[in-house]
Amino acid sequence: MSPHQPTSRPAAGAPGVPWNRQRLRSNNEWLLLELLRTGGGSSRAQLARDTGLSKPTVSAALADLERAGLVREAGRLAPERGRTAVLYEVDPTAGHVLGVDIGRARLRVAVADLAGTVVARRDVANRGRSANAVADAVVATAHEAIAEAGLATGDIVHAVIGTPGVWDERRRGVRYASSLPGWGRPGLFDRIGEGLGTAVSVANDANLAALGEYTRGAGRGSRMFAYLLVGTGLGLGVVKDGELLVGAHGGLGEIGLVPIPLPERDGEPAATIEQEAAADAVVRAAREFGLDAGSATRQLTAKQVFERARAGEDAAVRAVEREAERLAYAVAVLSAVLDPDLVVLGGGIGSSADLLLEPLERALHRLAPMRPTLAPSALGEEAVLLGAVATALDTARAEVFERRTAGPR
Repeated sequence: MSPHQPTSRPAAGAPGVPWNRQRLRSNNEWLLLELLRTGGGSSRAQLARDTGLSKPTVSAALADLERAGLVREAGRLAPERGRTAVLYEVDPTAGHVLGVDIGRARLRVAVADLAGTVVARRDVANRGRSANAVADAVVATAHEAIAEAGLATGDIVHAVIGTPGVWDERRRGVRYASSLPGWGRPGLFDRIGEGLGTAVSVANDANLAALGEYTRGAGRGSRMFAYLLVGTGLGLGVVKDGELLVGAHGGLGEIGLVPIPLPERDGEPAATIEQEAAADAVVRAAREFGLDAGSATRQLTAKQVFERARAGEDAAVRAVEREAERLAYAVAVLSAVLDPDLVVLGGGIGSSADLLLEPLERALHRLAPMRPTLAPSALGEEAVLLGAVATALDTARAEVFERRTAGPR
């Protein structure tokens, strides 16, 4: 379920859901709650008009929702004629979620309320030298953010973790996470869940970034758009008509695994797009063209290559142009298969779209007849984190409602 859509619940009378007065009452309350969430504060009379429910039904449902701590008064509306009306809104403090973005270089964590407002966040260097150390650092960073928000771990209804690779539910681990050595070992995410003390879902980082970009960024309004995450690895998220496409086994978008046609090197396997277009490849190309780190004690990084390309250094400019050619091949492949109307460039390297887009478009023109619109990410390095928050909210809103309205009333 994509986060821009109202979360749905089985309706009374649906297959497998017996009709009863309690279920009907619950459905009415959920309908009002979703209208308030998506439309903002509203009066009882307006809610009755919008839903077709009677005013007494709306009043009773709002009273129950207010007692459950799910809605609250948001002020009063004084019309020119008639009675003053009480306005109601969703109480965003009824629950909180946790979003996590795990990358090779950085760990990002955000705590958000049910309105999606981020109330605390952490962005720290990933210094873990083993998979267990990274998992423990995630837990420690999350606890810091939760404490900063003035919450306890029990206040977090759901957490969503964005990670490179494809989640394998049977193995309880990820596959294809080559940018994080040891990260595919089963049990790591169970370790994180136990440390957080809450329900945890795991999702591919590029998929989450695509959802974040569709919900809040450059992908809004697109019928079919692809988010190309280019950083320490290479990933792809695809959203069609607001729905994330994941494939039969969750592996749709692992475009980095596709071999790239390059001159063969004796005894070496064919290079993949990820090996030739991610951050390490940019540094290798820059060195090949004669760019040094500028100091014997410094290590050249992709970020430095792009900074020096902006300054006009020839070797850095040539490395950026090679990167654009490699990315053009990836865009050509995905365009032929998916035919998106938009490709958004994101991730650490994608943040240098000001340098990449023009040579990428030139290279794409040579490679493929199908050329989608190219655009930089509007969310930058926040895309995965915001996608994780939005996805966690989809689960948490329904969970909070069920918890707070359960039992006889």
